[in-house]
Amino acid sequence: MIRIIEYKDQYHVAFKALNLEWLDQYHLTESHDLMILDDPKGTILDRGGYIWLALDDEQGQVVGTAALIHEHDNCYELAKMSVAPAFRGKGISKLLIEQCLTTAREIGAGKLILYSNSQLQTALRLYSQYGFQHVPVTDAPFVTADVKMELRF
Repeated sequence: MIRIIEYKDQYHVAFKALNLEWLDQYHLTESHDLMILDDPKGTILDRGGYIWLALDDEQGQVVGTAALIHEHDNCYELAKMSVAPAFRGKGISKLLIEQCLTTAREIGAGKLILYSNSQLQTALRLYSQYGFQHVPVTDAPFVTADVKMELRF
């Protein structure tokens, strides 16, 4: 069974490894990613953000991640969405994004944004299914971000 849980420091290694796996696969790893992955507590949680993990109870391991990074006012960035390769196609990304959307609504977020790359077609389709719309890429913290999407509540 897969459960969505809140991030705890004991899962830092898994959070970093799962995200580096896909970033490295697509040659997208940047210094901004490393800053976040090296210190998720300081860069996300301590700034009013959230990190969610998909935990496989049978194996006792983290198999997916997602974060909401507080940008400003009532705007959050959906970030660090990842699912372990062996667990892809099982609906885990949907559980994670639904948790993020529920949390965003509960805290009164007015808008979610995300930055991505056009290589990540599966992820982009998922975001579109949940109502994210393509917008011009502005203020991207990533050189490789050639896609920006947003969802207004």
